[in-house]
Order: sequence, then C-alpha cells, then structure tokens
Amino acid sequence: MHILTTLTYYRPHYSGLTIYAERLAHALVERGHQVTVLTSRYDLNLPARENRDGIQVIRPRVLMHVSKGVLMPTMFYWAWVNIRRADVVYLHLPQLDAAYIALISRLLKKPVVLTYHCDLLLPTGLIHSIANQVSHLANKIALGLANQVVVNTMDYAEASTFLHHYLTKISAIPTPVELVTPSQADEQALALKAKLEPGQRIIGMVARLASEKGVEFLVEAMPDILKKHPTARVLHVGQYQKVMGEEEYTNKLQPMLQALGDRWTFLGILSPEQLAAFYRLCEVTVLPSTNSTESFGIVQLESMSCGTPVVASDLPGVRMPVKLTGMGRLVPPADAHALAEGISEVLEHPERYGGDVNEVIERFSPQCIAQQYEAVFQRVIDRK
Repeated sequence: MHILTTLTYYRPHYSGLTIYAERLAHALVERGHQVTVLTSRYDLNLPARENRDGIQVIRPRVLMHVSKGVLMPTMFYWAWVNIRRADVVYLHLPQLDAAYIALISRLLKKPVVLTYHCDLLLPTGLIHSIANQVSHLANKIALGLANQVVVNTMDYAEASTFLHHYLTKISAIPTPVELVTPSQADEQALALKAKLEPGQRIIGMVARLASEKGVEFLVEAMPDILKKHPTARVLHVGQYQKVMGEEEYTNKLQPMLQALGDRWTFLGILSPEQLAAFYRLCEVTVLPSTNSTESFGIVQLESMSCGTPVVASDLPGVRMPVKLTGMGRLVPPADAHALAEGISEVLEHPERYGGDVNEVIERFSPQCIAQQYEAVFQRVIDRK
C-alpha cells in the first residue's frame, strides 16, 4: 500500500516523535509498502525532495516559525497532490497542518489514521498562547475526521481530558524501539568523549534541554545523590543548545548547571552506535518529565533493552514501561527529593530492577509495531 505520512519535523531533526516516525517508516518500507513523508523544510540547507533510505521525503518551504510550529504556504498544494496518490493518510499529532490535511483526505475519500503522541503545552506569552489554541483546534478537527486514532497507551488516553471524547476510535500501539549493537571501538570512543574516570557512578539522561523534560529536578536532586554516592555523575545526551522555544529555560538552568561543574556533562546528539554504548555505560537512566507533553518516553525502553533500569515520573503513559517490565522506579513528578531517593535506591540495589531484556526487544521492535500499524491501515482501507 502507499502510505502518506505527515508531520511537522522529520529527520535530521532530533526528537522522540521524529525518531518514532522514522523507525516506523523504515519498518513499513521493509515490509514492502511505499512510504512518502510530507514534512517541513525547517532548515533551508535541507533538500526540498530526497529519497532517504527508501522513503520519499517532501519538504515544503517554511515561511516563518510560530513558537514551535511552522507556517508553510505551499503545504496545502503538496498535501493535495500526494493525498490523491495515497491509499491511506497517516498523521502525527500535534501538527498545525493536521486539520486541513485530514479534511482534504476525507474530501478525496482517503482513510485517515493518526497517532496522537502528546499534548502541546507552550510557555506563557501572546504568540505561544495563539499557537497553542490553533494547535488545539487543529488537533480537535483532525481527531474528529480520523477513521482511527492510535496512542502509545490507553493509560494516557483515559487520563486525558482531550482524548477522553474519542475513546471509541482509539487503539493503543506502543512506540518502536531499535538500537544497534555497539562495537568495542564505539564504547571506547564514547568513554573518551565523556572523559570517564574509574569508579564513577553514571546517571544517564536522554532529552532535549526543554522545560517539560524536568531537567531542573535532576539538577536539584544531585546534591542529595552526591551525599550518598560522591562519585555520581550525570551524562546528558540530546540537543542542549539553541533548542527552539527554550531559550529562557536554558538561561535559567545555566547557573545551576555551572554549580555542578564536572558532575554534569552534555554529550550532545550521539550516533546510533554511541547511543547504544551510552545506555550500556549507565547504571540508571532518568526521565523526570513533568506534564502531558510526555506520553510514554521512548528512551525508557531503549535503556531497558540494554539492561539498564530507569527512574521515571509517575505520569499517565510515562509510567507504563516501568509497570510493564519492572525495570525501574516510579517517583512523583516535579519532586527533586523523591527523584534523588529513587536514583539512589537503583544505584544501591540494581538486582531488584532487572528484567527480560529479550522480551523488551521483541515486543517493541519496529517490525512488530509496523505489523500492528499495517493491520490498522488495512482495516480502515477495507472499511472505505
């Protein structure tokens, strides 16, 4: 089948949503389907069209950025052209363009499936407030027009005041996880990059430097952790410079991070090989997210698939990887003291948080997830 996938940002942009979309697209292509990705040319250095690992990527030019969203005047044209060729239209929300793409699809009698990844909660301010309201309206229209809605967990959907109205058309498919096997050279390169020293207790975090990720609570937890584990150190993977919409948050954190000195090290965005080596290096990884912009936390499963336990916020959806596998601790969100206790507990008793790594890898593999999506796509096509 020909699947048209639309989302605001695609690779090489780095976020949980783009990684999800890329892994699923690759797996669908491997299963014999044709996948076209319609996304934004958020960086003019990117090609307007390219074949990226068997996936046709089309990027309409961005006229301007509005908070974390973009305005693309030619997106309507490219959507119309490509929807006509598709068997099914697959949207990733949140997405400002989702409403009219879903409407065009229904006018052209094409079935619509969408994955609702998370809520969009922007900072205060007039522009952010307008963008938030527009996105909310676009999501509401798209959800109403969709034939099928997919979420990572029903736990998140049932707790959401927004999704609660659409439960009859919602099904749960978890996020795909895929990590390469690092070589010894990859592990050595990462150790050199991180300037590791013998005896250090490594705490890992994989996230953009964004307010919803709760970075400040791990920063605030470090003094308590260091009292019990004086050699503890945080290695932070992900974009930490020039994160769109997070300039104020970054400036707020800088003095706190500087006070920690070499106990907090930013590694930036790692290659797939170095990322897998990173998870194996860590004794525990942390996901201290604070609100419903986090609906699952793909990094938890990546960590668990490498045998590394997790300490995560006890939030709808976010808590499910730990509950499903037993490989970690849940703590109240936005509570630095509880976070410190949870991390110290895992560092002191790692044997309590082991799990079946092979089951995690098999259950959440891109091929397994793609097979579930394939069934959903076929079902809505048959209904049409």
